[in-house]
Amino acid sequence: MAEFVLSERQGAVGIITLNRPQVLNAWNTAMRDELTATLTAMEEDANVRAIILTGAGDRAFGAGQDLNETKTFDPDRAEQWIGEWKRLYDRIRSLSKPIVAALNGVAAGSAFQVALLCDFRIGHAGVTMGQPEINSGIASTTGPWIMREIIGLARTIDLTLTGRMMDADECYRIGVINRLVPQDKVMSEALALAELLASKPPVAMRLNRQRFREMTEEGFRDCLAAGIRIQREAYASGEPARMMEQFLARKAAAKKG
Repeated sequence: MAEFVLSERQGAVGIITLNRPQVLNAWNTAMRDELTATLTAMEEDANVRAIILTGAGDRAFGAGQDLNETKTFDPDRAEQWIGEWKRLYDRIRSLSKPIVAALNGVAAGSAFQVALLCDFRIGHAGVTMGQPEINSGIASTTGPWIMREIIGLARTIDLTLTGRMMDADECYRIGVINRLVPQDKVMSEALALAELLASKPPVAMRLNRQRFREMTEEGFRDCLAAGIRIQREAYASGEPARMMEQFLARKAAAKKG
């Protein structure tokens, strides 16, 4: 069905693959929309009782936002962009079925956030995760909300302001990665966990996920409102476009060199 998102089912487990490996599965509007639609289809499929989310290739779960898209934004488009994230994050949060992230490389920025929105994260020693958005001139709004819920305020401040990436050992130590396995075992471990979750009573599963959503809803709504205000101000300043152009130029130069 989709160009940027692939889906299949193995028994009671739906498997979704972000499919832009040539750009490390970086987000654009089409991929966000396709992922939202695919999650909805799996939510409505009674044969699917658990979901795995992963990325195509062996280098990345997701590199975050595709800067070639956001570098052209003005304040109105930035506000629309926040709406796109709201629809995707709302969809993940409102699922009645558990979702497992199978991490096959870098998970940066918004891909890090999506991984944190999943119920479990399975990774390997080569995984890196973090919130490097500041390095490309993007102010973080949804990121600090979900990071604080999972890893606390002190680490959220560290990752947001430095833009550093955590290695797999640090992620495992602080509970961001639930299970560390050899790289070639990530998907099989994720599938085994998803099958276990799929075997649980579905009403209890739905109500548990519903309660987690209720507990975090106030912060989620606040970060969306802040996102509109902050991104409009950021893009009106012109700084994100300048920083993204510089970031992309450095990347292109490094590739040539």
